Amino acid sequence: MDNEQAVAPDPVGGLGWIRQFRVKKLWVHPITQNLLGIYAVQAANIAVPLLTVPYLTRVLQPTGWGLFGFAQSFGLSLGVVAEYGFWLSANREVARHRDDRDKLSTIVAGVMGAKALLAVGAIVIGLLVEPVIPLFRQHPRLLWAAVFWSISQGYNMLWYYQGTERIWRMASFDVFFKASALAAIFLFVKGPGDEAKALALGALGWFLSAVVTAIIAYREVGFRRPTLALCWNALRMGWSMFLFRTAFILYSSGNGFILGLFAAPAQVGYYTGAEKIGKGLLTPLSPLSQAVFPRVSYLAVHSRNRAARVARFSLIVMCLGGFLLGGVAFFFAPLIIRIVLGPHFQPSVPVLRILAGLAPAMAISLALGIQWMLPLGLDDAFNRIILCAGILNIVLAVFLAPLYGQMGMACSVLTCEIFVAIGMYIALRRRGLDPLTYSQGS
Repeated sequence: MDNEQAVAPDPVGGLGWIRQFRVKKLWVHPITQNLLGIYAVQAANIAVPLLTVPYLTRVLQPTGWGLFGFAQSFGLSLGVVAEYGFWLSANREVARHRDDRDKLSTIVAGVMGAKALLAVGAIVIGLLVEPVIPLFRQHPRLLWAAVFWSISQGYNMLWYYQGTERIWRMASFDVFFKASALAAIFLFVKGPGDEAKALALGALGWFLSAVVTAIIAYREVGFRRPTLALCWNALRMGWSMFLFRTAFILYSSGNGFILGLFAAPAQVGYYTGAEKIGKGLLTPLSPLSQAVFPRVSYLAVHSRNRAARVARFSLIVMCLGGFLLGGVAFFFAPLIIRIVLGPHFQPSVPVLRILAGLAPAMAISLALGIQWMLPLGLDDAFNRIILCAGILNIVLAVFLAPLYGQMGMACSVLTCEIFVAIGMYIALRRRGLDPLTYSQGS
């Protein structure tokens, strides 16, 4: 009897071994590794604003911060030209052909060549707007710092490393260079008048990270000269995503620039400060969206049923997180504004309470659009919704911003984000592709 007990299998130990095996398997899963890598990159993206925004708002004061926000918003808008939506289109192509080195070399060559052409286009746009926009005519250095910002962000290599699901390859370099840029801002930005310097130093971190990670990518796939044919194919591949990104800017990143056309720099400062906090609420959730996108793009081709399960899980997690983070921002807005922006930004409190609604609305639209519509190839419907939202935002801003300043701009932005979330859900339901109920195999 004792001998039998000695050799009998331990059910608890067996279950523990199974659990350990499952945890280990989950740890090495591509989505997990991609998610952790993106969180490392996002940690740098979070740390820089968390440290620089409180410093810059206090050093530059509301008017200087408003000029900074106006130029940065323009840079983000212009960045669409340099980036062209490759973050989504090239990411999707790399994910589909990640096992074909020759095809990857062709994709990288075409995208990088196209980015060079687009960077020239961004510079031309800068030359055209300088004499037209009063704030840029008065502050030309601010304009060209914004152009540098746009080109630096446009050359970001995240699309390649996300598509290959090896984001760790670039995470360490991204964190290092952004930390270096952060240190430079603290060292060299000392007061009002340093707005252009602050913008250029921040852009330098993006630029150096892009250069180093591009070199590593070329070592992996081999260098191929970007011919005009390859560049044209890349531009054609990314056209629908470029339309999406352009329309998206009309109601997202370009709002500080739009408001600056109708309101004083101080009002722009009140708005952009609250906007950075409101949109930053989604930062802890956005890596999940980015990590899931290449996986769903792959599964949409091989097993639509499995793709639906992944998208459904992501939607639930992002919705819960979005409502939680939005609630925190709404109820603790006065404290958050005082800590992050400083005592001179009390007019930003009601703005933040309005923009707190962006967290749940953007969580839903990201999950439905980026993780379900685009992997399924519903680019046209996706772009129509975003374009309509962009037009709606401009119409609302033209009426609301001159009358209500930063409050009017905030109401316009939230209305458009809710419109996008509802529009995407309706579009999916009409096609029988609601990720909450879809259960058919591919």
